Amino acid sequence: MSDPLHLGGKPSDHLVAVAMSGGVDSSTVAGLLVEAGYRVAGFTLQLYDHGAAVKKPGACCAGQDIHDARRVASRLGIAHYVLDYEARFRDQVMAPFAASYLAGETPIPCVLCNRTVKFADLLRMAGDLGAAALVTGHYVRRIDGAIGPELHRAADPARDQSYFLFGTTRDQLALLRFPLGDMPKQETRAIAGRLGLDVASKPDSQDICFVPDGRYAEIVRKLRPEADAPGEIVDLSGRVLGRHSGIVDFTIGQRKGLGIGATSDGSEPSYVVRLEPATRRVVVGPKSALGVRSIALRELNWLGDAPIPAEGVAVMVKLRSAAPAASARVFAAGSGAEIRLDEPQHGVAPGQAGVIYQGDRMLGGGWIAKAA
Repeated sequence: MSDPLHLGGKPSDHLVAVAMSGGVDSSTVAGLLVEAGYRVAGFTLQLYDHGAAVKKPGACCAGQDIHDARRVASRLGIAHYVLDYEARFRDQVMAPFAASYLAGETPIPCVLCNRTVKFADLLRMAGDLGAAALVTGHYVRRIDGAIGPELHRAADPARDQSYFLFGTTRDQLALLRFPLGDMPKQETRAIAGRLGLDVASKPDSQDICFVPDGRYAEIVRKLRPEADAPGEIVDLSGRVLGRHSGIVDFTIGQRKGLGIGATSDGSEPSYVVRLEPATRRVVVGPKSALGVRSIALRELNWLGDAPIPAEGVAVMVKLRSAAPAASARVFAAGSGAEIRLDEPQHGVAPGQAGVIYQGDRMLGGGWIAKAA
């Protein structure tokens, strides 16, 4: 990998900014670029501080991770900057995360983080520094296409992060680079070991970075105390089956922890079918009630070579990060899109992302506003 960024000229002609989280991926990227001869500056974001995060393994952007990034930068002999973005992160990521749960949605804060503080703000900082590119450790491929750069799935399907980058704009892609997109994770760790980086065996980040131990409801209640408002659990006919202590404890498709047993006729388990924040009702029903064929996306970010035609486009769509893509047809709908699925999909939740692909190419995506 003599010139991993393909910026033209000699690598030493270019100053590049690397987003360094303190993990093995971004540390390896920084090391590879130094080895290739680029002039490198590392940027680490401090996004939150839970106190315990200093010792919490698998965290991100706080505590020990910042120390790890600083140590890697020192080892590589590059400039390193820690940016205090706590206020921005709280306003642009944490507050919308809590508001989304109160609205009966299931949000993905990692996408908001990528769209705001990690890309928009860091790209602005990199531009102010005169950097030729902002480089990250994401597992996704940036490929120059017929009308400009495209985003494609990572070569290693198990590591692909394109789903979380659906909001990346064309202007951002012009300056972004992802050197790890063609690598399996084990190769990344091997390179980190060869470069003498002590994060080579560091565990990957887990869960949402600002949610300790995965207890997201606790964070929502801390940010929005009204999340504790109680309500009813009802079946599809409106019959009251029980009560709850806040819709924030429920997500579409949830089966465990309802405390009501089977469906009203006792024949099969109950699932959360929808949430009604205005009445604070949790509506449950059989698994068959979860199947949807049509999905409305809002805030579509489209990266295709041409606008979506009136007859739509045949695509594959991922409706959850860990779910396989489903065949569908996408149609333009104002500033959003309509997804018509070839086969019903279950557990589709407002607030999640609908990310659109053709083959390995990611064509964009939007937020799920409604499923029918």
